[in-house]
Order: sequence, then C-alpha cells, then structure tokens
Amino acid sequence: MAAGSSEVRPGDVFFALPGAKAHGATFAEKAISAGAVAVVTDVRGLALLSGCAVPVVVCNDPRSLLGPVSAWVYHTDHSTPELFGVTGTNGKTTVVYLVAALLEQMGLSTGLSSTSERRIGDEIFESGLTTPEANHIHSLLARMNEADIRAAALEVSAHALSRRRVDGVHFDVVGFTNFSHDHLDDYGSLDEYFAAKAMLFEPDRAARGVVVLDSDWGRKLSDEARIPVVTIAHADGGPATWVVEVLDRTAVSTTFALRGPQGHSIQTSVPMVGDYSALNAALAIVMVVEAGHAFDLVAHTLERDGGFNVFVPGRTELVSGDRGPMFFVDYGHTPEAFAHTLQALRAVTAGRLIMVFGADGDRDTAKRPDMGAIAARGADTVIVTDFHPRTEDPHAIRAALLAGARGANSAAEIREVADPRLAVREAIAKAEPGDVILYAGPGHEDYRDVGTERISYSARDDVRLALAEAGWM
Repeated sequence: MAAGSSEVRPGDVFFALPGAKAHGATFAEKAISAGAVAVVTDVRGLALLSGCAVPVVVCNDPRSLLGPVSAWVYHTDHSTPELFGVTGTNGKTTVVYLVAALLEQMGLSTGLSSTSERRIGDEIFESGLTTPEANHIHSLLARMNEADIRAAALEVSAHALSRRRVDGVHFDVVGFTNFSHDHLDDYGSLDEYFAAKAMLFEPDRAARGVVVLDSDWGRKLSDEARIPVVTIAHADGGPATWVVEVLDRTAVSTTFALRGPQGHSIQTSVPMVGDYSALNAALAIVMVVEAGHAFDLVAHTLERDGGFNVFVPGRTELVSGDRGPMFFVDYGHTPEAFAHTLQALRAVTAGRLIMVFGADGDRDTAKRPDMGAIAARGADTVIVTDFHPRTEDPHAIRAALLAGARGANSAAEIREVADPRLAVREAIAKAEPGDVILYAGPGHEDYRDVGTERISYSARDDVRLALAEAGWM
C-alpha cells in the first residue's frame, strides 16, 4: 500500500491521488518501476496514464478507498490497541502526550502519533503531517499490534478528517480541546472548519467523546455529537459533567482539582504553565476514565507519582537555566494560543514579559492582525521576526503583524527584527532576571521554510546558545 511513489515496494498497490500541486498519476510510471502491481486513481488520473503496464482501478474518490483497504491489508479492521483520538485548534499534541503518559504511569505499554513525533513504546519516529495518510496510520497501528502496545493516542487534525486520513480507524474515546480561528485558507469559514473537526464525533469514528466547554463551540459540539459525550469546564464555566478548579500556578507547574460524577474527586498537578494546562490534563484523565479504566486507579496513580510525569517538546517549554530571565519556546501560532500563553506567563512573571514571534507564509493571512494585536496587549515588548515565510514576501508578513500590534493601542514596545537569530538575541539583551521571554511559533521544529528551501534551524538550540553567549547558561 503506497500513496507516494517514493514509498512503493514490490507488490504494492499505488494510490494515485489528486494533490494540491500535482496529481499522483503523474508519478505512476515511477511507482510501477519500483514494483507497484496495480494503480488506483480517479478519472482525471486515468487521463494522465498512458499505456499503463498494470491493472488500473478507477473510482470517483480513490482517497475514500485508501483507509478501508489499508485496514484490510494491515488487519487493523479487527485488531488495534485501545485508541484515543484528540482534536481541537490548540492543545492536541499536549493532550496526546498526557494520555500516553498517564496510561504508562498506570503500567500500560503505549504508542502515540502527534505533530512532534510518532512513538511505539520506546521507539521514536520522525513526524511529518500532524496526522499521516491513512496507509501510514494503519501501518503504524499494525506495528503497534506487533509490539504488544496496549493503548495509543493519536492527534487528529481537521485536515485528517476532511481528507479521510483516519478512515477505517475507530477510536474508543475521542477528545475535543477547544476551537478558534485557524486554517481559513483551507476552510471557507469557521463553521466549515468546525464541521470538519466535529466529524470525529460520529458513530463510525468513535464510541465515546469528551468535550471541553471553554467556548460556545464546545457546547455546540456536545449538543450535536452523535455519540455519548461527557463535558469538562472550569468551575466558573457553567454546568459540566466534570469541573476543574486551579489551585496553584507556578512557572513550571499547575496544580488543580478535578471533580466529577459519583463523588469522584482528585487533586493533582501537571508540569506545565497555565490554566489551559489544567484543562488539558483534566481532558486526558477523563478520556482514560471514559475508556473504562477505574477512576480510583487513575487517582491512585497520580497521587503516587505526584502528578503527571510528562515532557511535551516545544509546548511552552522552559529552555533557560537557573539564572537570568526565564525563556519559553512554544509551538502556538494562533491568536487564541497567543492569548492563553501570554495570560499564563503574565501570572508567573515578576518583571517584564517579552514576546518574539512571526507568522506562517502561504497560510491563513486573516489571523495575522489579531496575532499582532494580542501580542501587543499581552506583552511589554513585542519583537516581530520571520518564521516560515515560504514563497511569500517576508516583509509583507511582518508588516501585517506589526500593523496589528501598532493598532492595539497598547503601551508595548514594538520592534521588527527580520532574522530570528538576531530577534532572540535582542530579546535576551533587553531582559533581566525576573523577566520572561516567550518565543512563539517554532516549538519543537528544527527547520525554517524559506522560499522553496528547508533550512536547518532549532529555536530551542538557538535560544540555549544565545543565553550562553549572554552568560546566562
């Protein structure tokens, strides 16, 4: 099974799918040379094939066959680990790690698939798409079966649902983190974007669901979901099945109480900053309970271990040492992610809050003014830099962010430093002990997309180097 010609092995069926830049049928000859024994494509793909030397199956939507056929080939149609799926605009990766960590602490062998990495037990694989193509998903699940993995948590993007990447997968429990402005370059409206995510809460995809009620969108999903759903909210967030109360906030942890039905109650902590981290951790707990694991066992595990034992790369990750300013690197690149992270860091900042950020090129342009405005309202100093300009003019991207920041009518100092390495060093030069620096966007990534080239760049490594140069590490 292969949907990319470079992945074909002798005996594979090649799925020639329509793509954003090219049709897969243009690579059929290469796939056949590599050993493909048949091609599945659409009518347009058939027109691109000439004198094909192997059988060709033509259907209206070949992508709709990729998941079910992959499930049949890999036997994942009748055997998989216990499966947890997480969707939402922000926090998906974090919740996937939290679910896997909790289950590991309970003694289960686990796997995961996220934006950051794929993992089968202790074996780690590089990640590409947030949710890989259907044949890769089923291959991953099959390998988990072979490795006796008991449970797995998968990040499920809106694109994965609308582009059928999780077809043929049935989750035991799915979770919804939150919903806000993103990907409107791919979806015509927020309603269309939301509808894509809501597809995960259908009976053919999942048995049960857990929804965080942090907005009207969460309530809309809990009302409209076609599977049994329980809900989670902050204590002041209105009625919900489970209620979260934050008890203590530090720069490295958040302590909270979670109360639910049948008198269930737990007080625990998560090694992350912010009230949203408490909601993410609560979502992980309730998803595990909804899968049938005893609440008392979950509570005992967290009490025994002093909370969650988890590290999520690039998610409000503290990369500085014991001296000087605290420096966090984060993957958030939406207006809501900016707002939540700045609010969380402000609560634990004794001095000034400095923010470095840019915006994706060739992606949703409508959110850029809001990103700039929220940064200016939440930080004392804002440094706009380049992120992944791709084929867009980086100056134009920065200009949109700066316009949003300058139009926010805040007292923030606003700076423009195109080179991210110089932006990081300017932020450090402005900072003193007691200050906090947030570098939002790159998170765990180790590259930058500039033009059509991918350039090696790790924000985490660069920040550590810059701190060392300044004498802080």
